[in-house]
Formats: sequence, structure tokens, C-alpha cells
Amino acid sequence: MPLRSRSGRALLCALLVLTLAGLPPVDIATADDPPPGPGDVQAAQQDAQRRADQVAAVEQQLAAAQSREQDLDVQAEQAVERYDGATVHQLLAEQAAAQALIAAAQAETGRQAARTAEGQLAAEQYRMGVPPGLVGFDGVLQARDIHAADSAREVQRDVDGQAQVVVATATGTAARAAAAAAAAQQAATAARQAAAQVQQDRRQAEAQLAQQRTQVAALDGEHAALLGELAAAEQVSLDLVQRREQALAAAATERQAEASRRAALAAQAPSAAPRADDAEAGTDGTDPAADPAAAVRYARAQLGLPYVWGAAGPDTFDCSGLTMRAWERAGVQLPHFAADQYAASQPLGYRQLQPGDLVFWSHDGTPQDIYHVALYLGDDQIIEAPRTGTVVKVASLWIMGTPNYYARP
Repeated sequence: MPLRSRSGRALLCALLVLTLAGLPPVDIATADDPPPGPGDVQAAQQDAQRRADQVAAVEQQLAAAQSREQDLDVQAEQAVERYDGATVHQLLAEQAAAQALIAAAQAETGRQAARTAEGQLAAEQYRMGVPPGLVGFDGVLQARDIHAADSAREVQRDVDGQAQVVVATATGTAARAAAAAAAAQQAATAARQAAAQVQQDRRQAEAQLAQQRTQVAALDGEHAALLGELAAAEQVSLDLVQRREQALAAAATERQAEASRRAALAAQAPSAAPRADDAEAGTDGTDPAADPAAAVRYARAQLGLPYVWGAAGPDTFDCSGLTMRAWERAGVQLPHFAADQYAASQPLGYRQLQPGDLVFWSHDGTPQDIYHVALYLGDDQIIEAPRTGTVVKVASLWIMGTPNYYARP
């Protein structure tokens, strides 16, 4: 702010007070809702990329699990088919064994019948008191001639021979039937064991398939959840970019409007030639008539009043509204915008700080990205209006990290 005579400065201050008092609060970002800085945008973009990497990793796992599920599905189908085949083979083997048992029983019945008949023939021979094979001797004796006797003996020999053949044949048939029945029983037992093993294999394949399907379902659910998180993270990143662009544009517009207001007020102020008392201005560009102590007293008097975004008193404040009113009480007019308050003040170093000086924080370390301002009290303490839900309070100078800038209005 240009330094003129005390009367000229007083008139200019009065005009600024009247003008600023009639202006509505500007919707700019403050400590409550500071504009996103480059770090915020970068962090959001990195978070979105991290979630995208997670989605890609789960998609790979899901694809592998689905491929494994398909393989197990084929294996399970094959196991079921083998089980069906083994079941059919077992049924056929059991039917064959049952038929072999019936045949063996029938053969044994025939053998026993043949043996019974043979026994009856032997008993008849014994009853007649003749050696075996001579049961028909009476017929020979009773024959009327030699030819008839020979015929009778031949018939008798045939009877005996046929009886022996029948017994031998029945015995062989029974033995073969018994062997076939035993083999059929062994085959049926083997078929049942094979079917039991194949059934176990089928159950194992189906259990593996069910387990794999559970894993696929879990991965599918995780994939869906991660996709939702990725969409949300990408939206956050997009919103931060848009908010930052809007905040920077609004800040630029406000700075331009403030510069226009200053130019208009300066044009309305009466011009006056410099006087000797202008030499009283400090060498650091500050106004010796300003009263930093009054700024500190005013700020302390507001302790406990609530923070309200865009407010500049008398009962509520935001960060730049509090410092603006405090220095207004000290006789210096400041804009209601933290970045412009720094631009309107004399930069300092930390070791030059005195009570009443201003401290600033910036998102990216540039004056254009300043988002918070507080009033220095001394002993590394400040008075600030922090954010919505809090009140004007005394805090450590380092509460938000090392300040980026220090200045004296």
C-alpha cells in the first residue's frame, strides 16, 4: 500500500473500510476447506493407480482360478463317467456271478443225481449177489441161444458204461460250473472294489471342484469390491483436480478484483505531495503509525468465537477474516484473502517475527497457493481461526507444520 501523508492515509483507510464493509464475503478456500494442492492431487492419483494395480492382480488370480475351475469341471465329469461305467460293470459282474452260481447249483444237482443213479445200480447188483457188471447175468442164462446171450451181455455192458459216463460227465460239469462260479464271484468282488475306488475318486473330484468354485466366488466378490473402490478413487482424483482448477481460477479472479478495488480506491483518494513526516515510515516498508499490539489485543478478544467459512466478524471468523479485522484495528487494511494478505505485506524471516506478524501455509510452497494465515503472538504461539467445528484459539506455531511464509502488514 503506497505511503502518503498521515491525513491522506487516514482518508484512504476510511474509504477502504467503507468499501470492504459493503462487500460480500468471497467464496474462496480457507483452512476449513482449502483448495487441493498438487500433493493432494498426486496422492489421489497414486491411490487410484494403486487400486487399479490391485484390480489387475485380482483379475489375474480370478482368470487362473476360473481356468482351474474349468479343468476340475472336466475332471469331475470324467470321474462321474468312470463311476457310471464301473457301476454298470459291477452290475453285469454281479449278474454273471449270480447266473454262474445257479449253473453251478444245477450242475451239482445233476452230479448228485448221476451219483444216486450209479449207487442204485450198484445196490441192485449187490442185492442180486453178482459182481458189478453181471446184474444182467440172469438174462444171459435165460437166453434161448448164444446170440441172445451175447446181446444181453452187450446191453448190460452198455448200461454200465453209460452210467459211468453220465457220472463222469456230471462230475466234470459240476467242477467246471463251480470254478466258473468262483471266478464270477471274484470278478464281481473286483468290480465292486473298482466301483468303490472310482466313487471315491468321483467324490474327491467333486469336492475339489466345489472348493475351487468357492475360491472363484470369493475372488469374484473381491474383484467387484475393488472395482467399486477404484471407481470411487478415480472420482476423488477427478474431483480434486476440478476443485483445484476452480480454486486457482477463483483465487486469480479474486486477486484481479482486489487489485481493481485498490486501484479504484487509490484513484478516489486525494493526492498530496510527500511531506517531511513521511520519513517516519519504517525502513522495512511498514507504517510506523500501525499498532501491532492493537491487532494482538483484538485477536485475543475473539478467542472462543466460532469459525464460519467466509466470515469476518463480529461474532464469527475464518482465518483471513480474523487477521483482516485484527490489522484493521491496528490501522492497516488487508484483503479478505490469505494469499493477498501476504502479497500486501512485507516478507520476513522466522527470526524477525514479532507479535502481530502474520504466518502463512501453502499447499505447494508458492505464494499463490497459500491457504491458511494466523497471527503471531510470540514464543512460537499463534492465534488462528482453524476450521469448521472449532473456535478462535491459541495454538503452536508448528501445529500445521513449518509455516511457508512470514510477513508484516
